[in-house]
Amino acid sequence: MAKDSSFDVVSEVNMQEVDNAFQQTSRELAQRYDLKDSGATIELSKADKLFTLNAPADFVARQIIDVLSGKLIKRGVDVKAVKWDDPQAASGGSVRLLGHIVEGIDQATAKKINKDIKDQKLKVKVTIEADKLRVSSASKDALQQVIGFLRNQDYGQPLQFTNYR
Repeated sequence: MAKDSSFDVVSEVNMQEVDNAFQQTSRELAQRYDLKDSGATIELSKADKLFTLNAPADFVARQIIDVLSGKLIKRGVDVKAVKWDDPQAASGGSVRLLGHIVEGIDQATAKKINKDIKDQKLKVKVTIEADKLRVSSASKDALQQVIGFLRNQDYGQPLQFTNYR
């Protein structure tokens, strides 16, 4: 019998592109008329994969998030890869927002994806491996159906399909 075909379901973010989008947002923050003297700042910690945004008001913070989201989209990074916490009150009536860059599939999401694939009643085998899933089957058509199905689902983070063989 022929060898099984497989692919991996992963959630990865190109940190170089995130850094480029951050740099562009910082430049626009310093140059844009309505944001220039607002006192708003944005920082990126690559090690912690964390954005820290300080703004004088929630409205200004949302404007900066919109600018950053636009830059991320232009650089090919899915906006769902950044999870923003609720605004926290900071000193002087300002607000602070933390944006976590989501990479890897956590166990709860992996189990949900696994269950959803099994509910499709396709002849595929799903294996959870640390922060990714491996889907294998003898039928490449079944694998294509799984990819098509997963593209139409929303798990709150971007999914990529790699290592297809």
